[in-house]
Amino acid sequence: MAKTPRDAPRAGRGSPKGLSEEDLALWRYVTRADARLPGRDYVEPDDVPDDRSVEAPRDITPPDLPPQPPFARRQDPPLEVGTAAGVDKRTAQRLRRGQIAIEGRLDLHGLTQAEAHRALNGFLANAQGAGKRCVIVITGKGRSDSSEGGVLRRAVPHWLDQPPNRGRIIAVRHAQPRHGGAGALYVLLRKAR
Repeated sequence: MAKTPRDAPRAGRGSPKGLSEEDLALWRYVTRADARLPGRDYVEPDDVPDDRSVEAPRDITPPDLPPQPPFARRQDPPLEVGTAAGVDKRTAQRLRRGQIAIEGRLDLHGLTQAEAHRALNGFLANAQGAGKRCVIVITGKGRSDSSEGGVLRRAVPHWLDQPPNRGRIIAVRHAQPRHGGAGALYVLLRKAR
C-alpha cells in the first residue's frame, strides 16, 4: 500500500463530500515544507497538487494563543518555610529533625542584599548541578532590637520561591538549633535534569 506524506487528506476517498477548496489550501500551506524520505513511494491525493511554494490562505487566521515559556514545567505550589509538600512523610520528618546529611553550606552574614541574592542563586545552581541533595543557607537571626528579624532572614525565603530557584527546590525548613536554628534554612534540592 502506498503511503502519503503525513497521512494527507484524500479528497473524495472515504468521505462522500471530499475536501473544500479552503481545506485543500490549508493542507497545501501546512505541508509546504515537508521533506520526502528517500526510498519511499508516495501517492499524492487527487485534489492536492504538489506545490510546495503555496502561501497561506488569506481567510484563515491562526488563533491568538497566550505566550508560552520555552519549556513548560508544571506549576509548583508556593514555597513556604516549614512545609514539605513535595516529599514523603519520612523525608519531611528527617529534614525537620536535621537528619539528612548537609552537603553544602552558604553563609550570607555580612553581605548586602544584592550580593546575598547573587550568592544564593549561584550556590543553589552549583549545588544542584553537583548532585547535592540537602544544603544549608545561613541568614543569621538579625538584630535583637528588630521584632521581624534581619533583612536577609526575611528576604531569603522570598528569593527561594522565585524562579529559577523555585524550580530547584523541593522543600525548605528552619534548621535545628545545632545548625543555626531560626537563622538558618535546610534546603532540599531536586535532582538535576
